Amino acid sequence: MSKLYLVPTPIGNLEDITFRALTVLKEVDLILAEDTRTSGKLLKHFEIATPMQSHHMHNEHKTVDRIIQRLKNGETIALISDAGTPAISDPGFLLTRACVEHKIEVDCLPGATAFVPALVNSGLPNDKFVFEGFLPIKKGRQTRLKILAEETRTMIFYESPHKLIKALTSFVEYFGADRQVSVSRELTKIYEETIRGTAQEVLNHFEAKPPKGEIVIIVEGNK
Repeated sequence: MSKLYLVPTPIGNLEDITFRALTVLKEVDLILAEDTRTSGKLLKHFEIATPMQSHHMHNEHKTVDRIIQRLKNGETIALISDAGTPAISDPGFLLTRACVEHKIEVDCLPGATAFVPALVNSGLPNDKFVFEGFLPIKKGRQTRLKILAEETRTMIFYESPHKLIKALTSFVEYFGADRQVSVSRELTKIYEETIRGTAQEVLNHFEAKPPKGEIVIIVEGNK
């Protein structure tokens, strides 16, 4: 019976994949991967020989119709991203929406997502939070920051290491130098690190010690 599986993959430590995820990846007819080279290493490690096809932000608009047709023909397909849960700042939404529109069953497995451990170990309130993902690079950035300056819930951002200083500088400017911030990088990996403090203190730290690796920023809401 046709079905799309959204399968989370480890964000670093390969032991974080679930038994169910491995079973699904072995049994489906096709795996859609954000980067087949990256995912190929994961599949090889777990001795999974399921065929793969590239599905990423640059081609997903063109490939959705063909994938839907394969699903209608009775195939089972798994979608994975390079790391974490598909559709969380990664491809997945367009295909999931198309499946829902065509009444094709979608099954999202629970599993690794970078912002959850970053939020929980930040020490900031996590009873209510808002996931912002990546800030706009240029257009709309200032407008978004002005709106978020009044946000009372804890905020979650993703950022690349070479843009972290710019993001922290913006937080100091729009949220205030004393706003509490937690930056987690390389989660679940050997050099995992979390730096906590005011926006200014955390900015000073990373200006003196340029960051490396994947980064999640947790920012205190406006009091």
